[in-house]
Amino acid sequence: MAKKLYLPIRKDPDIRQFSNQDNAGQMGERYAARYLEENGYKMIAIRERDHRGEIDIIAKHLSEKTIVFVEVKTLRTSKPGHPAERVDRRKQRQITHAALRYLKRNHQLEFKARFDIIAIRWPHHEDVPSEIQHFISAFESVDDYQIFG
Repeated sequence: MAKKLYLPIRKDPDIRQFSNQDNAGQMGERYAARYLEENGYKMIAIRERDHRGEIDIIAKHLSEKTIVFVEVKTLRTSKPGHPAERVDRRKQRQITHAALRYLKRNHQLEFKARFDIIAIRWPHHEDVPSEIQHFISAFESVDDYQIFG
């Protein structure tokens, strides 16, 4: 079961670095990366892509020595539903496969790994999100890729 954290929203003037041309996903990923760094994570990659997929954030949790694959979901609307609900089984499968390819490509199969989701509600015309939640160990690896500890 995922551990869910409700996080305080910082009114940080540096958040204005986001340009009007940034889409919601990019804004959310950058905000999530900052949050993770402030909470003991070292960024390895943001928007890590290969020929078959993408992982929003790859970080290393320093105290646990764990590689964390993070899916960031940002909603800029007031429509019903939770951002994390958009990480369905199909998306989990894509992330799992991309994570395995990343670990193989970087010779890191021996490391402990987990999958987190950061869900962000960021109303239009606001400088900062109204809500951010971090779901630690949000899902297990999918299909035949049960390699993570």
